[in-house]
Amino acid sequence: MSDAFEDRGEFTPDTLNNELTGEPSVGAPSQPNAFEALGLAGELVRAVADLGYTQPTQVQSLVIPKALRQEHVAGERYADLMVSSQTGSGKTAAFLLPVLHTLLQQQVAQAEAERLAFEKATADALAKGEPAPKRAKRKDPTNPRHFKAATPGALVLCPTRELAQQVAHDAIDLVRHCRGLRIATVVGGMPYQMQIAKLQNADLVVATPGRLLDLQRSQQLKLDQVQFLVVDEADRMLDLGFSDDLAEVNQLTAQRQQTMMFSATFAPRIQQLAMRVMHDGGKHVQKVQIDTPQEKHANIKQVLFWADNAQHKRALLDHWLRDSSINQAVVFCSTQVECDGLATDLQQAGFHAVALHGALSQGLRNRRLMALRSGQVQILVATDVAARGIDVPTITHVFNFGLPMKAEDYTHRIGRTGRAGRDGLAVTFAEFRDRRKIGDIEAYTHQRIAVEVVPGMEPRQRPPQPEFNGRGGRPGGGRPGGDRFQRPGGDRFADRRPPPRGPRIEGRADAPRFEGRDFAPRGDVRFDHRPDVRRDRDSRPAPAAGRHFDPRNAGPRGAAQPQQGRGGWGHADGAPARPSAPFRRPRDPR
Repeated sequence: MSDAFEDRGEFTPDTLNNELTGEPSVGAPSQPNAFEALGLAGELVRAVADLGYTQPTQVQSLVIPKALRQEHVAGERYADLMVSSQTGSGKTAAFLLPVLHTLLQQQVAQAEAERLAFEKATADALAKGEPAPKRAKRKDPTNPRHFKAATPGALVLCPTRELAQQVAHDAIDLVRHCRGLRIATVVGGMPYQMQIAKLQNADLVVATPGRLLDLQRSQQLKLDQVQFLVVDEADRMLDLGFSDDLAEVNQLTAQRQQTMMFSATFAPRIQQLAMRVMHDGGKHVQKVQIDTPQEKHANIKQVLFWADNAQHKRALLDHWLRDSSINQAVVFCSTQVECDGLATDLQQAGFHAVALHGALSQGLRNRRLMALRSGQVQILVATDVAARGIDVPTITHVFNFGLPMKAEDYTHRIGRTGRAGRDGLAVTFAEFRDRRKIGDIEAYTHQRIAVEVVPGMEPRQRPPQPEFNGRGGRPGGGRPGGDRFQRPGGDRFADRRPPPRGPRIEGRADAPRFEGRDFAPRGDVRFDHRPDVRRDRDSRPAPAAGRHFDPRNAGPRGAAQPQQGRGGWGHADGAPARPSAPFRRPRDPR
């Protein structure tokens, strides 16, 4: 069985191979293959049966019929699809099977047309008494004289190299019985000449946007004959880093007949961007939503451990990694520097650990992933580059040592375990300063993460008590993902309010510090903002009865004077006061 298809959860766990059920499932005559009822080609059904699967998942049962065009219906066009489903639910096979089926049908129709044309040419030549024409020989694509720019019929875009290689591997497994269908992978970090040679006569290309556009600009690849465009992990592809590249691919493939987007998460802003890529601005797009990120992963247990500082968090991780129930684990970090440092520390502690992040060469990344799949590496310390496309069935634990930058990435991280019906455990370590990120994750998933402690390693600080309303945002309204860790029944800004300065007024907790501040006109000098003036205004003598004392309106003897004109406060004789004169404390009016 292919590990790629097994751990991606392409099919239900009830139909897995004998390593899970103990019964032979390959080609079992007692259980009919439900993929035949979906209208797929016989070659694809045989390949699926060879992998040990006979029943499609829910997303495959809904998407495959919609993605295929009914040939007997006149004027029917291919439907644009936007599919949202959880990680490990079988999205890869949901878009690969219908695309490969259509390419195979077109290849059969083209071969039949070429056969009829050759037979007609042979009959015409024999009728004229001429020798029969010979079939054209296949030219060597590696010969520079025979070079021809590749013109694929289908294109699958992926945000990361690992995911692109995984999708291409799945596609190769599905076309094992299809003659003439070729799959090519175009990713960065690999030699150009090898990829150009593999692109020759390729029908399906799985690529990352950067290297794809480089080959297109150098005239090694043409996209004007692409009929089907699939965007896998569309939420990341439509993010800021790939939006410009996807817009250029959209223009180069404007003649395509179908556009499909698949992802586990579709934010509202991402949906608006996705509609621009669809035909007619998304007027005829069909949305298929199997489940949402807010639905709980039934087979993945999620726990949270609070830590006082980085050393405490590191000790908690070391305690968990020594658990004998761990087969293989992925430890996610926030930065590349943290990833390298943690991998080195684990290696020195005796663990079989390697680092994986975007700064490494592609060859080194491939070798480390192969070592993980072969069981030579037990712990993979990675950044969010491994949150999508890492498909290893033996991963039993996922550790969030560093929290993700975006709340939706948490869903992709924990989806690396518990695939194809297996049980998994997702452990998150967070310091108290990260409580807002934890609140954002809980608000996005609409789930509370259970808080646990390790006996003997409890945090010394008091864990925060978030107020979670199950809908995101503050309990009393406001911006989603805001500060939800307020004191019960108190002001939500109470924790950030500085302590009051000056003497408190007994009996009035809500009274202002200075009684005379409300009577000060706009534009005057505040005492509490001048470093050279005393701030204890409450110790000043009380004003006379019936009158409010203001030192700026005091004359030479302290008598209050009326305001003259609009320029400010003057003396009794009408002469304007000097604005640059220093302020002197007035004489006691009593």
